[in-house]
Amino acid sequence: MIRNTNPKLSSSPCMLGESNPDIVQYGTAPQSTALLNGLSRVFGIRVTEKQDTPEARFLSDLTRLFHQRRVDAEAQMEKHDTPWANVYLIQHGIMRLFREAPSGKVAIHHFFTEGDMVWPVFGRSRTVRNTLCLTTVTPATVWVADFAAFRAAIHSHGDGIWPKFAMALTEELAELASMREFRKHTMSAKERYQLLLEEYPELVKRVPDNQLASWLGVVPATFSRLKTGAIKY
Repeated sequence: MIRNTNPKLSSSPCMLGESNPDIVQYGTAPQSTALLNGLSRVFGIRVTEKQDTPEARFLSDLTRLFHQRRVDAEAQMEKHDTPWANVYLIQHGIMRLFREAPSGKVAIHHFFTEGDMVWPVFGRSRTVRNTLCLTTVTPATVWVADFAAFRAAIHSHGDGIWPKFAMALTEELAELASMREFRKHTMSAKERYQLLLEEYPELVKRVPDNQLASWLGVVPATFSRLKTGAIKY
């Protein structure tokens, strides 16, 4: 057998230098592109190269309001007894919406993941009577804007846009909350756990068990038994 010792032929692509002409160089999209694509998805607007359309001007006005933040897990974004100040668009990571009783008991209402927009849906949340808390579950990259400025910018493009936008998330949260309450009263813990696995497989992989237990409406010990299959009903 003749061994080829020519380095030009024997070097694998991963061993070539970054300046080697055989390596295809790809440009990196600016971070603002992720923001623009996220906002377009939230508002159902298709991004095009045309900059003079009402839709393009609308998205442009909104993108100027946001700045990017990278935060660690368990970072407190909004807390109770303080007016909810910001709107968040999640680029990467998970956040949880919850209430905390004076005793320390926590009721988790919802988890938000990549692509979700989180803002103070309920009017009370924008006052000192706010009872909602928002905290990161995992390290997260989020786009943040002042909520008052965000709402004003949307209103400036037409009175009908805000009600349509606001109603969508309000209805979603209300429907999910009522469905979880219904399941707590009509299904066993085992049945609810199976639905959790089917409907939110990514959350099961990424969210701590104690938080999933709270969301499911069981104590951590019960959730642990559900995971191991110790509960058969």
